[in-house]
Formats: sequence, C-alpha cells, structure tokens
Amino acid sequence: MNVLNEFSQIKEVALRSPLSGFIDDEKLSTEWEALRFHSKPDLNQATIEYNYFRGLLQDDGINIIDLPSSKLLTIDSIYTRDSILISQDGLILCNMGRSSRTPEAIENFNTLTSRGYEIAGQIEAPGTLEGGDFIWINDHHAAVGHGPRTNAEGIRQLKEILGSSVELHIVMLPEPKHPDDVLHLMSIISPLDKDLALIYKPFMPISFLNWLSNLGIKFVEVSENEYPLMGCNVLATSPRSIIMLEQLPGVQSVLERAGCKIRTYKGIEISRKGEGGPTCLTRPLKRIG
Repeated sequence: MNVLNEFSQIKEVALRSPLSGFIDDEKLSTEWEALRFHSKPDLNQATIEYNYFRGLLQDDGINIIDLPSSKLLTIDSIYTRDSILISQDGLILCNMGRSSRTPEAIENFNTLTSRGYEIAGQIEAPGTLEGGDFIWINDHHAAVGHGPRTNAEGIRQLKEILGSSVELHIVMLPEPKHPDDVLHLMSIISPLDKDLALIYKPFMPISFLNWLSNLGIKFVEVSENEYPLMGCNVLATSPRSIIMLEQLPGVQSVLERAGCKIRTYKGIEISRKGEGGPTCLTRPLKRIG
C-alpha cells in the first residue's frame, strides 16, 4: 500500500534532468533572470551534479521515472515536486502560482498516465496550489502553506479533493522579500521520520508547532546562518535516511545527533542557483511503510 507521508521508503519518484529541463545554453540565457535564478546555471556542471544526485536515489533501489523535455516548459521544470500531489485516490494536478509553470502539471501527467497513474482531482483557476506548499504527515493528516504560490481558493479545492478523512492544517506563510520569490511550506519544514521534523522555527506559526506536537512530532532546528543556504530543504528517502546539500555543517551535525544517516550532493547548478533543494528536484510517487 502506498503510504502518505514524507519519510517512508520511497519506491518510485519522478525526475526531470537538466538536459530535459534546461535543454541548452540558449534557453538558460533567455530564462534564468526572468525566473529569478541567482545566476545562469552551467549545463555541463548541472548534468554532472544531477547524475550524482540521481545515483544516490538509485543506490536506495528507487524506481525513477524520467520526465521528458517539452517546448511548453521553462527551466523551472527540473523542480518536479511542484506540479503534482499524491493522494490515496490518485494524483492531484496543481495550478501553479507562477503562471509560466502552468503547463507542467499536464505535461508531467501525460508521462505518468502511461505508467498507470490516474487523476484524483485538479486545482482550477482562480485557485493556485504548488507541491512545495504541501506535506503529508500521515494518511489522515496533512499541512498546506497559504502564501504567494498557494491561495485560499486552491486550498478550498484541495480540501474538497482530499475529503473529510484528511485533517488539513493551513499554515500562513510569511511574505517573501520579492513577490516573485519562492517561500514554500517545505522551505521551513522537512519531515524526517514519523516523530521528527527539521524546521526553521522563526517562520513556523505557533499554531502549526502545536498541531505537529499534538501529533507526537519533535523538532530539530536549522540555524539562522544556514537557513538562507536551503538548510531546511532535506529529502528523507526512508526514515532518518537523508539526502541534503553539502556545506551545511550545522544542519548535518544536528541531524546526525538525531540518528540520521546523511548523504550530500554539490547542487550549485541544480539547486542553489534556482533555490530548489532535494525535495524540489523530486516528486515521490510511491512510498512504502
């Protein structure tokens, strides 16, 4: 059975490589500034970083679905988390808060439908929802961030699709410094195990902390120094087995003290320049408990 959380063993994941997302230097040159990348990624180095990252997933025996290129997509499309959610009844197609990413959900679903995936629902305008704003805690509890990329109407539609068996906690997110910047829910919390999450406490509403605590979840914290380096964006491929960006010694230390096994990747080109860490690069489709 496919379990709904962010920490059980990943069985299947969807990825899009830089060769299929960035495509070539001309596309990168055209898009990186408008999409607020910090600088233009180097395609060759991005491919090297991605292949190493992909290898970490393969080492865990995870089945990888490679999403193809499309003329309809931007370089943001390497961040496959955002366009689709999973549920017990199938996939939920998002309507992205950044309009240039709107085609991603259908394009990605066209690949996934050939693998037997079905649609449970779809967020429609004026509703917006992005996958980085949603986490499953367990099969009956989930949280969604209300912020620049996910609006109240998108959340209303999501609640309707999930149904009454799921308690959906709404988290009010702080405003980003620039309206086009990303501050997703998963920018401030990464579940690590059934009873542990990595958080950036200054951006966590007290109501959200209390809700998680009542579900038996304890916290380890990202420092103010490492938060801007995407210190809170880590991927659990199984309970307390973590893939994270390198050069985050503080985060690595607190995770290791919490009993986590850590593997790191470089991620300058595929993560730091576009503000998309390991959770952003992956759309886990099946986890097994």
